[in-house]
Amino acid sequence: MQGKHESERNAPLSRLRLRTSILVKLGISLLARHNRGVATAPLRLACVGFLNTRPLIAGLEADPSLKLSFFVPSKLLGELESGRADVALLPVIDYQRASEHLRVIPSGGIGCDGPTLTVRVFSHEPLDKVRVVATDPDSHTSVALARILFRKQYGTDPEFIDLAKARGGEAQLLIGDKVICEEPVGFTHQVDLGAAWKKLTGLPFVFAVWCAKPGVPLGDLPQKLVAAREKGLANARQIVDKHGVPRGWPAGVALQYLTVFLKYEIGERQLEAIRTFHQLAAECGVIPSPVRPLDLVSTEPPKPAAGHLWTDD
Repeated sequence: MQGKHESERNAPLSRLRLRTSILVKLGISLLARHNRGVATAPLRLACVGFLNTRPLIAGLEADPSLKLSFFVPSKLLGELESGRADVALLPVIDYQRASEHLRVIPSGGIGCDGPTLTVRVFSHEPLDKVRVVATDPDSHTSVALARILFRKQYGTDPEFIDLAKARGGEAQLLIGDKVICEEPVGFTHQVDLGAAWKKLTGLPFVFAVWCAKPGVPLGDLPQKLVAAREKGLANARQIVDKHGVPRGWPAGVALQYLTVFLKYEIGERQLEAIRTFHQLAAECGVIPSPVRPLDLVSTEPPKPAAGHLWTDD
C-alpha cells in the first residue's frame, strides 16, 4: 500500500521528466533540420595555379564547404583585402604589406631548405656586377628576397624593373613553372635564390603561407589544410602526371621538385625563417620598420564544449 502511494506521488515528476526529454529531443531535431535548410556560404580560398601549390590543396576542390580560386602570387593580397577571398596562400612579404592584421595558418606553405629550382636570377655577367634586374611581376616575395640577397651577399643595390620593360641585356628574375618549362637561354650566370638564402642565413625559406582575414570563422579549416597537404604529398606522382607533365615538366624532375626540393610544413624553423626574412626586408628598406609580429592560428582540433544537455532515458 505504501509503495502504491509512493508511486502515485512520483508520477507527476516522472511525467515532467518525460515531457522535458521529448521537448529537448524535438528541439534538437528541429534545429538540425533548420541548419540543413540554411545554406552556409563556403569559405573562399585564393591560391596559385603553379605545380608547386598542388600538394597543398589535394582534395579541397571537392569539398562543398570550400571554394577555390587561382591567381598569380602578386594578386592574392588584393583578393583578401577586397573581401573576395577569406583565406589565401599569401606571399610572406605581403603579410607585412597588408592594410589589416592578417592571421597565419601554419597548416602548410611553399618553402625550401636550399635550392628551389624555380626561383632564379639569370645574368649575362657575374651577379656582383649586375646593375639592373628585370623581374617577373608575378611574385612579391621573390623580388623582396632578391633585393635582400643583392644587398647582403653582393653589397649592391641594383635597379629592379618590370620584365615587360626589359631591353634584353638586363639580368632576369623568374619564378614558377616557366623557369623549368621555358628556361631562358644565353645567360652565362645564374643563382637559385633558395640556395643563396640558405648560404646567407643557414635557414630554410618560406615563399608563401596560408593567411586568413581577421574575424573570419575558420572552423576546422586548419585541420583540413593539414590533411590536404598530407594527401598531396602521398600522391605526388599522380599530381605530376595530372598537373606537371601536361605543362611541359619532365616527370622525373617534377617529382623530385615536389618531394625533395620543396618543403610544405610550417614548423618552428620555418617561422624563424619568416621572421628573419621580414626583419632583413625592413633593414633593406623593402618594408617599413618595425615589422608586424606573426599572429598564428592553432592547427590543433578544437576541443569539445564543456557540458551537455540533460535527458532522462
